[in-house]
Amino acid sequence: MASLSSPTHSFPPSFNRRPVLSQPVLESKLKPKPPSSSSSSSNTNPENTNALIVPERGQRTLMKIEKLKQLESRERKEEVNRKIASKKAISVILRREATKALIEKKKGTNSKRLLPRTVLEALYERITALRWESALKVFELLREQLWYRPNSGVYIKLIVMLGKCKQPDKARELFQAMIDEGCVVNHESYTALLSAYSRSGLFDEAFSLLEHMKNTPDCQPDVQTYSILIKSCLQDFAFDKVQALLSDMVAQGIRPNTVTYNTLIDAYGKARKFAEMESTLAEMLLERDSEPDAWTMNSTIRAFGSNGQIETMETCYEKFQSAGVQPNIQTFNILLDSYGKAGDYEKMGAVMEYMQKYHYSWTIVTYNVVIDAFGKAGDLKQMEFLFRLMRSERIKPSCVTLCSLVRAYGLAGKPEKIGGVLRFIENSDVALDVVFFNCLVDAYGRMGCFAEMKGVLEMMEEKGCKPDKITYRTMIKAYSVNGMTSHAKELQNLIRSTEWTRLEMVKPDFQ
Repeated sequence: MASLSSPTHSFPPSFNRRPVLSQPVLESKLKPKPPSSSSSSSNTNPENTNALIVPERGQRTLMKIEKLKQLESRERKEEVNRKIASKKAISVILRREATKALIEKKKGTNSKRLLPRTVLEALYERITALRWESALKVFELLREQLWYRPNSGVYIKLIVMLGKCKQPDKARELFQAMIDEGCVVNHESYTALLSAYSRSGLFDEAFSLLEHMKNTPDCQPDVQTYSILIKSCLQDFAFDKVQALLSDMVAQGIRPNTVTYNTLIDAYGKARKFAEMESTLAEMLLERDSEPDAWTMNSTIRAFGSNGQIETMETCYEKFQSAGVQPNIQTFNILLDSYGKAGDYEKMGAVMEYMQKYHYSWTIVTYNVVIDAFGKAGDLKQMEFLFRLMRSERIKPSCVTLCSLVRAYGLAGKPEKIGGVLRFIENSDVALDVVFFNCLVDAYGRMGCFAEMKGVLEMMEEKGCKPDKITYRTMIKAYSVNGMTSHAKELQNLIRSTEWTRLEMVKPDFQ
């Protein structure tokens, strides 16, 4: 591990936040203290005593009242600002809905006189949501407008979106259309197309484009170009290509930046290549322009924590802190997850206390981690308390949350509690996936609730979710463990004799 300075403290300094004072404390501060007997006896004239003491006390009290008024005024302003922000948000949502309706209406009439703001808002909304088919339709509508002028920035945004949606052919078509319309093609345009190729695993095309960029004036690849290609190679576990790219960067006189090093550290950590991860971190520390940040720390401690190397994780955490790298909410989520998987609930509780003390707001990831940890530990009371707290904080539970609840109730043998989760789902808009239903099948199978387990298939059909191989294998395992070999064999024969595309819609025909 790369050597950093030794830790000076185990947690970062507290944030400067205004303390929240409760009403009883405020009342006690405003309550006047009775005059002491010694002060009154030391002066023979009571009127003079009052003349000296009362103005002094009154001044202090007035100052406290003034501070309270300022505090209340500030809180009122914050409340007003929140309401204004809420109204603005509602206005934006309504405007977007009106924009959608207008675009859909005008699309059929072939109108060429739409307002620029209307069309551009609709386009950028679809790009952000990665709705590539709809975005391309709106873009075609944009090109038909009388006021349209080709813009390379719009093309680049669309090409990047198509890359994320793994549509390299469409990205190539747009790139050619951009050239045909006379837009300026620079290294940013080529990098967007290279990203589209590499995200889809088309490395031959990506490397060929990289060579073309090297030989094209004003289109030389930069550190971002290499970082994007390195990330795609790492996601495909093409570590040999990564080394070739790093050597090429050196030959081109391009030095890796913090993003490049973080990408390498994160990928090596996930692949459990700890030697490569540590050597990359050591190299990063030698670079003046690439200082470690919170992402670097999170990638490093996640690598060791997920692998059960808790002591190494803690050492790295402390060394990063002593080097001036401050943790964020993702850091604490990683610590909670690592301690939870290791079964160290005492340290997990310490992290939770620290987060509460220094006002770190919990995210849905935080809640999912701690709910899952307490569920696996069999502490249903604490798990349910956290679930209620999550809802009171207006954080919408996800499929991951519900899976943790169902899994915990299944391990504890509480079918009635699973019924409560299903009732909650009926009254919510949580989007369920096949992973949740597989957890449900597994939980019912563990408890021997075979009628309910079979009913999950009907539930999946109602929700439009198709069972997969894991669904049926989980059912086969449940039947086999409980000695119901005939049911298990029937399912096995069903899998063998039926094509999988048809099997997804087939339900076993037994009671």
